[in-house]
Amino acid sequence: MLTLQTIKQDPEFVISRLAVKGFDGRAVITEILEIDSERRRLQAKCDSDASELKKLAASIGALMKQGDKEGAEQAKTRVAELKGAAKGLQDRLEECETKMRDLLLTVPNLPCAAVPEGLTAAENVVEKTGGPMPELGEDALPHWELAKKYNLIDFELGVKVTGAGFPFYIGKGARLQRALIQFFLDEAWKAGYLEVEPPFVVNTASGYGTGQLPDKEGQMYHVTADDLYLIPTAEVPVTNMYRDVIIPVAELPKKNCAYSPCWRREAGSYGKDVRGLNRLHQFDKVEIVRIERPEDSYAALEEMKDHVQSLLEKLGLPWHILRLCGGDMSFTSAITFDFEVWSGAQKRWLEVSSVSNFETYQANRLKCRYRDSDKKIKLCHTLNGSALALPRIVAALLENNQTPEGIVVPECLRKYTGFDIID
Repeated sequence: MLTLQTIKQDPEFVISRLAVKGFDGRAVITEILEIDSERRRLQAKCDSDASELKKLAASIGALMKQGDKEGAEQAKTRVAELKGAAKGLQDRLEECETKMRDLLLTVPNLPCAAVPEGLTAAENVVEKTGGPMPELGEDALPHWELAKKYNLIDFELGVKVTGAGFPFYIGKGARLQRALIQFFLDEAWKAGYLEVEPPFVVNTASGYGTGQLPDKEGQMYHVTADDLYLIPTAEVPVTNMYRDVIIPVAELPKKNCAYSPCWRREAGSYGKDVRGLNRLHQFDKVEIVRIERPEDSYAALEEMKDHVQSLLEKLGLPWHILRLCGGDMSFTSAITFDFEVWSGAQKRWLEVSSVSNFETYQANRLKCRYRDSDKKIKLCHTLNGSALALPRIVAALLENNQTPEGIVVPECLRKYTGFDIID
């Protein structure tokens, strides 16, 4: 969440940057400032009363020694009054602090200066393009037909056992899935990321820490009996490794990667754009997460983008990078770059990765801090990215690499799959 200091320093700037995300923040920012003023007034009153109480308590004995019983009684009466008022003041102060935090949780992160203005995906900016476009005939099959033809993925069986959006991967389809996961993890390891295997469910505090709650509560699967959530991304447990942690500056950056299944309800998603692997309720993903000093985070962001680009190049997929406009960014992000790959048979771009810098927004929620060389404790910057999400990668690989003889497996995956072609 935004720090109170950021809001107080220049409220009009905050309101103007929130507008870039399509968020009208004037009312909530005004309320936050009003509550802060009341909180400071109450705190000043608590401090003043505590100081007076201390002085009165010390004076009672002296007054008794001087024989001033009346003065001592008056002091005792005042002490009783102050003690009686203290509980009410403290309750009001806690109410202010709770309301302040609740309001701050409703305010999105500020987009950085590099974020283009715009409210819809149509206004995103194509920053970079690469990779060979496939040469497919008009009879090219979409991935869901290829999956059936070669017995790679069974969508109907998934519906029977669980429901729509939970497919079975079978035979070479399952091996391809496992190969991609291992390839992505190995490439992350080579790039200096420490692999972790996190829990696949998290508690409410973790959801709040990375900003999935309360913003995306309706999109998460909630295990109500235990008040736990199935993770929508490994970002949540991995970033929460550093919740309430003060990291020595010499240990930064922290670079972690993790494989996990991911669960998203995707409420309200219907139509042709969700067919096959285009949008699932359960899918596999390898995530990279970084914890950085603020002055290093944007160089780290470029490194993460280069890493994702290298994966797509090794897979031989056509790709482009989008710099998201303010209105298409997530609640928590300061800047986001989406990677999309070309789906040859569907003739459309499919998102396969988002790489984001959250600056101090998540770190403030998490209390993820570092101790600098000057011994001062400061908020970290947090970053994460998909490297990569599997379903649409599989869709593009199947469609773009189809030939009359079968589906050609990218060379970088063959040592993992054990076969060169799916036939």
